[in-house]
Amino acid sequence: MGTMYLGKLGIGHCENSSLIRPFPRSPLSIPHSLQRMREKIDALTQNLALTIVGKAEAIRLVLVALLGGGHALLEDVPGVGKTLLAKSLARSLDGKFQRLQCTPDLLPTDITGTNIWNPKSGEFTFLPGPVFTNVLLADEINRATPRTQSALLEVMEEHQVTVDGVSRAVPQPFFVIATQNPIEYQGTFPLPEAQMDRFMLSLSLGYPSEAEELLMLQNLQNGIKVADLQPCITLEEVQKLRYLCSQVKVATSLQQYILELVRATRQDEEIALGVSPRGTLALQRAAQALAFLLERDYAIPDDVKFLVPHVLCHRLIPRGGRNARTVVERLLRSVSIP
Repeated sequence: MGTMYLGKLGIGHCENSSLIRPFPRSPLSIPHSLQRMREKIDALTQNLALTIVGKAEAIRLVLVALLGGGHALLEDVPGVGKTLLAKSLARSLDGKFQRLQCTPDLLPTDITGTNIWNPKSGEFTFLPGPVFTNVLLADEINRATPRTQSALLEVMEEHQVTVDGVSRAVPQPFFVIATQNPIEYQGTFPLPEAQMDRFMLSLSLGYPSEAEELLMLQNLQNGIKVADLQPCITLEEVQKLRYLCSQVKVATSLQQYILELVRATRQDEEIALGVSPRGTLALQRAAQALAFLLERDYAIPDDVKFLVPHVLCHRLIPRGGRNARTVVERLLRSVSIP
């Protein structure tokens, strides 16, 4: 059995109790304005829990990516709720949502937009693509060709799109949540390392437990649908929460721990390609967001240890077909904790 941990955002379960211990929580004496922000997080979490049954840990991780200023990749088999989670999050935010159904015939301009000749004005007019939104769902992203996938590289990192030499900023906040099926390979194109590196974290929902699946059946007729969800947080509040997360304290000793973990991936004989500096920054930002969600104004080693498999594994290329998660868990055991 794994270790159970209880947080403000729900109850989760981890199979490897040797790596993850319960999160210490220290409710702060905080001003009313900050308390209101925490209430917004609670409302957002509860909204997602209405449609996503028994996935408190997945909800927490998606919120870490959102509030940490990154993007999330959901990798799992079909039918476990990947798209449902993404759509529920988009409905919960009082912003613009676009869905991109990736297929092999999708073109880069179908993502970024293109210039169209206007015969009346005698000039080209820019027609924005679906990336000009606040939440972009890239469904089955690995079904798009590498050329089309590359259209997301600039916007995911720089939050802008360049078409015909003209750069245009996308709305803020901008959050990409992508899904892919890691089992089915027919008609798919593996994401290149540059694309994988732009996702702050990856996660898997997994199959529900027997009790959770029974609850899904019972909720089939009376359960709330995604279309029934109402926005519970504004875009301005999301931006404010991102700023608050960035102010969470990270001690120098913890930063050194993060560096040692990342640099270990570059020196390990079982890893062909280690984690980039972008991954180092992503791990610290994710730890800050997780600490904030757990009502702390400082990050701790357990935050980092919990996030390492989700932030680092998809950035690695193991040698000889080894499992990235197994390699990362070994590195976690080998690096001393501050």
